[in-house]
Amino acid sequence: MNQVSLAKAGGNAAGWGSHFRATLALGIPLVGAQLAQLAIHTTDVVIVGRLGAESLAALVLAGQFFFTVFIFGSGFAIAVMPMVANAYGKGDVRLARRSIRMGLWVSLAYSVLMWPLFHYSQNVLLALGQVPHVAELASSYIRIMWISLPAALVVAVMRALVSAIGRAQIVLYITIATLLLNAGLAYCVVLGHFGFPAFGILGAAWVAVTVNIFAMLAMAAYLHFNSMTRKYELFVRFWRPDWEALHDVIHLGLPIGVTVLAEAGLFTAASLLMGSIGTIELAAHGIALQLASIAFMIPLGLAQAATVRVGVAHGRGDFANVVRASIAVVCIAATLSLCGGLLFFFFSNELSGLFLDRGRDDAAAVLDYAAPLVVVAGIFQLVDGLQAIAAGLLRGLKDARVPMILALISYWPIGFVLAWFMAFPLGLGGLGVWFGFLIGLSSAAIMLGLRFILRLRHEMRIAAI
Repeated sequence: MNQVSLAKAGGNAAGWGSHFRATLALGIPLVGAQLAQLAIHTTDVVIVGRLGAESLAALVLAGQFFFTVFIFGSGFAIAVMPMVANAYGKGDVRLARRSIRMGLWVSLAYSVLMWPLFHYSQNVLLALGQVPHVAELASSYIRIMWISLPAALVVAVMRALVSAIGRAQIVLYITIATLLLNAGLAYCVVLGHFGFPAFGILGAAWVAVTVNIFAMLAMAAYLHFNSMTRKYELFVRFWRPDWEALHDVIHLGLPIGVTVLAEAGLFTAASLLMGSIGTIELAAHGIALQLASIAFMIPLGLAQAATVRVGVAHGRGDFANVVRASIAVVCIAATLSLCGGLLFFFFSNELSGLFLDRGRDDAAAVLDYAAPLVVVAGIFQLVDGLQAIAAGLLRGLKDARVPMILALISYWPIGFVLAWFMAFPLGLGGLGVWFGFLIGLSSAAIMLGLRFILRLRHEMRIAAI
């Protein structure tokens, strides 16, 4: 074993304090951006919730539909992040540029291919057993939201570059501006304030389109004019194909897309199961799911930071710092998830009440059903956060295919089957759905964590030869 190999395998690790500081420096703006992004949808849930349980139920279905399609396409954007981080670790500007350009190509092509699914969304929802008038209302929202898909995916690809080079703050700033714009427009257009007509749920859809396009233009302007990102020349000869980079984006992005779709589809399936139980149950589930989604943005942002930090160190062949970066992010995520779980446990009623007008006739029934679901969501946070971190670490190593298989097994044969069995044959209803998914995500956290440890040990042995 030569001295260089020894150093890479474990001899030049940075101090623990520097790893925790670096993880937080990158993770905090990414977490903030995730929270602000989710707050855009949360704002719509709060505002549309004032229209009643039917409109809220339609928004839950529409939001899950859009998110499911978006999250699969975002697999290609997620794939770009470790590719750019790896290239940045090597100091290869050309490789980073190639990866981002082809990521943009794939994202735009995917958006075009998804148009028929959006256009015929009502037929899809009806085939899945949803209440006809709720499905019609949700579909009217979904058809408009297709315009947002390419803009949202382009932003996801472009943020890979600023995250890899340590400029994630701009993602946070743009997302906060988008949140404020969304809140102001939605308040006016959905409910009809300040002289605007009340367009209801359709107004929420057009507001979402507007703010997504705004975010895309703002991010593109930053990348084009900022001195640190201008050298990557992302938009120069944009039409020129790079078949090798295109293959790499698709090769890594497809299994990542399937993995995140498997999890997102699990929650869409949960909404469909709850919808088949009843409208009150679906609205209550939407509240618990929204709270769980807010909490999940913290480990999700940290998982992106983990991908970047592991990807940069891995690109340099620096396995000592891969190990320490991994441990640091797991410790931070576990601590924050535990705190969030305790908050859900002790304040379930108060948190649920933020999403409904308590003066409406159906509010009491929705809140009574939502409270125990929120308590389960508190337990849910810890395992969901850990499996997200494990997935992010594996992406930093460009490991996607085996994690995809492990995720599929955990989410569906384990999680979904148990959710259905507990909800209906065992008669636990909505609680059964959440308990089943809790077990599925716990399985994912264990299997993905073990996969990362084994893969890292394997690569360290190879590097030491």
